[in-house]
Amino acid sequence: MKFFNTLILAAFTIIILISCTSNNAQVNTPVVKKDTVGRKIKDTISITAVGDIMLGSAFPSKTNLPPDDAVNSFQAVDSLLKGDIVFGNLEGCFLNSGNSNKCNGINPNSCYAFRMPERYAGIYKNAGFNVLSIANNHVGDFDARGRKNTARVLDSLQIHYAGQVNKPFEVFEKDSVKYAFCAFAPNENTVSINKIDSAKALVSRLKTMADIVIVSFHGGGEGARFEHVPRRNEIFYKENRGNVYAFAHAVIDAGADVVLGHGPHVTRAVEVYKNKFIAYSLGNFCTYGMFSLKGNNGIAPLLRLKIDAKGNFLYADVVSVQQDKINRLTIDDNHRAFKRMKELTDTDFIGHQLKFEHNKISLKD
Repeated sequence: MKFFNTLILAAFTIIILISCTSNNAQVNTPVVKKDTVGRKIKDTISITAVGDIMLGSAFPSKTNLPPDDAVNSFQAVDSLLKGDIVFGNLEGCFLNSGNSNKCNGINPNSCYAFRMPERYAGIYKNAGFNVLSIANNHVGDFDARGRKNTARVLDSLQIHYAGQVNKPFEVFEKDSVKYAFCAFAPNENTVSINKIDSAKALVSRLKTMADIVIVSFHGGGEGARFEHVPRRNEIFYKENRGNVYAFAHAVIDAGADVVLGHGPHVTRAVEVYKNKFIAYSLGNFCTYGMFSLKGNNGIAPLLRLKIDAKGNFLYADVVSVQQDKINRLTIDDNHRAFKRMKELTDTDFIGHQLKFEHNKISLKD
C-alpha cells in the first residue's frame, strides 16, 4: 500500500511538472515573439526646425535682457512649435554669473559673449523644444563652466542635445521611434565639421542604433555676403567654417535622414539628396541683443518638415518669421524667408526637383 501511494505521488508530481512546463512555455512565447518581431513605427514623422536662438544675455549687464525677461519670446509662434522633434540651435550658454575670457582686453559692450540666465531654459522647454544643438562658438563663451552648466540644465529638463566633444550624440526614443541626434561645428570643443571621414563614421554607427538619424551643423560664413552655398570651404575671419555642401552629402551617404544647418545668420537654400532633406541655413530665429537683424538677417524660416518611416522627404511647410530691434519675433505676412529660400535654391541648385508653392516645399510630380 505504501509503495502504491508513493507511485501515485510520483505520477502526480510528474503531471504537475509537465503542466508547469507547458504553462511557462505558453507565457514565455509571446515575450519571445514580441522581441523577434520588428517594431512598427509611424508612417509620418514631424520635425519642426528653426535656426539660432538666444533669448537675452545678462553679460556684461542685465540691461541686455529683454524687458519681459524673455517670457514672451515665442508667443507669436507658440502654436507652431509642435511635432515629434522640435529643434533649434542654442546660441549661447545657460549661466547666472561670470566673465568671459574672450572679452579680456576688449570693451565688454563690444564683445559677443552670450550668457542666458538659467531660468530661461524653462522657456525653451515650455515652448516645446526637445532637441537643441550645442555645436557652435557661443555655447563656449564662458569656457568649461558655461558648457558644463548648460549640460546640467538641459539634462534636468530632459531636453536632448549634442555637439560638444564630450557629448557628440544622443540616442533616444519617442512614441516608438528611435532617434539619433548629432551636431557638428568648426569651433573649439565641438565635434568638427571639417573632419568629414570621422563624421561619416559616427553617422554610420548611429544608423545601426536608431530608426531616424538627424544631423545638425553650424557652418559657413556669416551675413548677407554668405547667402549662397559655394561647394567649397568657407573662410570667415581666417577660420575654416567648413564645406557644408560636401559635409551634408557625406553624412547622408553614411546614413543621415535629415540635415539641419545654421551659422550664417541668414536663410540659405534647401536640397533633397537621395530622398533626404537638407536645410543649409535656418537663419536667426529668435535672437535678442547684439545680433544684426538688418535686411535678410532679420528674416528666417520656421520649417515644419514631414518625413516617412524610412526618413525620406515628403514635404515641408514654411512659416516665415521676422525680427527687428523693436518688434521681436513675429510672423512675416510677406513670406520673405520662404521666397528667399526659393530664390536661393533656384540659383544654387539649378535643375532641382523641388516645388515651392503656397509656402510649401514638395517634390515635383
